[in-house]
Order: sequence, then C-alpha cells, then structure tokens
Amino acid sequence: MRILAWHVHGSWMTSFVSGRHDYVIPLTPDRDADGRGRALTWDWPARAREVKVADLRDEPFDVAVLQRPHEAELLEQWTGLRAGVDVPAVYVEHNTPTGTAVGTRHAVTRESRLSGIPLVHVTHFNAMAWDCGDHEVFVVEHGIADPGHRYTGEDASLAAVVNEPVRRWRVAGTDLLLRMARLVPVRVYGMQTDALVGVARERGVDLAGRTHDLSQAELHAALGRHRAYFHPYRWTSLGLAMLEAMALGLPVLALSTTEAPEAVPPEAGVVSNDLARLQAAAQEWLDDPKTARRHGAAARAHVLSRYSLDRFLDSWDHVLKEVTS
Repeated sequence: MRILAWHVHGSWMTSFVSGRHDYVIPLTPDRDADGRGRALTWDWPARAREVKVADLRDEPFDVAVLQRPHEAELLEQWTGLRAGVDVPAVYVEHNTPTGTAVGTRHAVTRESRLSGIPLVHVTHFNAMAWDCGDHEVFVVEHGIADPGHRYTGEDASLAAVVNEPVRRWRVAGTDLLLRMARLVPVRVYGMQTDALVGVARERGVDLAGRTHDLSQAELHAALGRHRAYFHPYRWTSLGLAMLEAMALGLPVLALSTTEAPEAVPPEAGVVSNDLARLQAAAQEWLDDPKTARRHGAAARAHVLSRYSLDRFLDSWDHVLKEVTS
C-alpha cells in the first residue's frame, strides 16, 4: 500500500514508517511544519520518501493519514483529491482534549472536510475523553522499536524528557519537575530545555549543565545511565519518551493521570498524584540500586509486551485494510 502522511510527530512517525508499505512524505521548500519531509534526526527506511509538494499530483497513493484538521485542505489544494471522497483517509488524534476534560468535541465531528473519515486514537484514555459523538473510532496504542537494554543506573539521578518545558509549563508538569529537583538530582532532556535554566534559577533550583537537547540515539545512550525516569506530565497523551526509557530498563515515577496508570504497572515503578510519595520512591531508588534495577527490568518486560513495534504495525495494517475497503 502507498500511504500519504505528514511528518508531524517524529517519534510516532518513526514507528509508523517502519511498516511494510511505501510512505509519501510531503516536502515544502523551507521544510516548515506542513512539509518537513524525512526526519533529519531519526533513522527512517528508504521506503519513506519525501516528495515535493509541487510533485504530489503526480504521486499516486492509496490512503491519506491525516493528523491535523487543516491537512484535509492541504490534501485538496496540493493533489485535487478530497479526503474520504476521492481517496480513502483516516485521521490520527495524538493528543488529549485541549478544552474541558469531558466536553471537547473532536474536529472530525465539526469540520466538513473531515466528515465520515474514521478517527484513530493512540490511547484508550483519549478515546474516552474526546467527545466524538457517533463517529467511527479505532484505538491503536503506541508501539516502539526496542532500543535494547542499556540500563546501568550508574548516575544516581533522575532523567526527564520534556520538550519546550517553559512554554508547556503546567501541561508538562515543569513546576513539579522543579519541585522534584529541589530534593534529588535531575537532568532534563528535550527541545528548548536550555530556556529552563534561568527560570529554574529564579525559583531556587540549579539546573546549570543539567539540560540537554540530543538526537534520539544520543538520548537513549544518556538515559540508560540514570537511576530512574520521572514523567511529570499533568495532561498529555502517553509520552513515547517514557516508553522508550522503560524499554531501556529504567524504572518510572509518573503522575496518575491520562494513560500513565495503564502504561506503568506497579512492578515497573510508582504512579501517584502525591508528589511526596514520588519523591520518597526516588530517594529509595537512589539509595538502593538493586531495587531500582528490579523495577526497571519489569518496566522493560511490560513495554516489550504491550507496546511492541510488531503489534503496533499489525494493528495499523488492520485499520488501513478497513479504511481502504
């Protein structure tokens, strides 16, 4: 099958293009958000091809995978094809509702260009939380490639991966991250984490030299050295970085929100909205590496079972078969 899909979420897309299909990735002249083309920091297979927007009309494909409401308009503008009318299409929702927790109607129920297009949620929590009316809904849980067991735990500190931690302050739980960092050593990885240093200093937390923006390969190597992983997010979809950390062999500390209670079983870490409990568990693991390693081994086993790449790709093959039939 030949699939048209935009490069929106790098980690998710890396898993998606690992299937057995051919993938057409739109490319704009300046590689902006509507045409990033192939990933520059992830390793994608050759069958994921970037195609210039001007050439898309001459590029046949069997199905369009939409991930943002305006992509249906871009599809029609760039190819002359209407999503769900002239070409089969499916809409992937990566996020939790951005409005009220139980009262936000999804775009597929409001946008005329998306009418009748099947909706795929990446977590069961998202499928429950969004108001999708009677729209056709699938759930395809995340899947990740196994990065290998790289856990050493030699660095008695926590690792957290948060992109844009200042802009996404409460959503990402950056304030909770700083509260944790007052008691135990923490290193923060992700895009624009350097902006956090000054903000943290104003709040009495020294993160100088402890923020890093790395490629995926560099990130995996760095995470494995930490004693444990902290996932401070209040309101977001299930973080692939957390699943990758678990696959590396790190035990997890996470808030008991959205999909985290499903993703982190008790043997794999501590899931709680009580920050004091999370801090106590962090200190216990810093003092007792063997206990941390045991929880990390359980975390890895769980991720490889529930969030395997093969399961993810098989589930997507089922959805695509349904959509194109």
